[in-house]
Amino acid sequence: MNIIQQADAFRFIVNIDKSKGDALAKLEYEFLDKQTINFTHTYVPFRLRGKGYAEALVQAGLFWARNSNLNIKTDCWYVAKFLDDNT
Repeated sequence: MNIIQQADAFRFIVNIDKSKGDALAKLEYEFLDKQTINFTHTYVPFRLRGKGYAEALVQAGLFWARNSNLNIKTDCWYVAKFLDDNT
């Protein structure tokens, strides 16, 4: 799985299922200030859900945020599950 951070678009993406046209799974974020990131939304196309794409995106986003010494917040219920598991 090739996860790409598109910093200019404030998201992590993975392009999947190209045989049926591009299908984009994404984890979006925003900066609340210079040291605080808010993960706002996770999306995987309906027909591709349940295959681990969302989890991989969240893990990549959290890894990046932690390695960047950012404070992590989330408005996304899916990301919150991972934060609750790691507290």
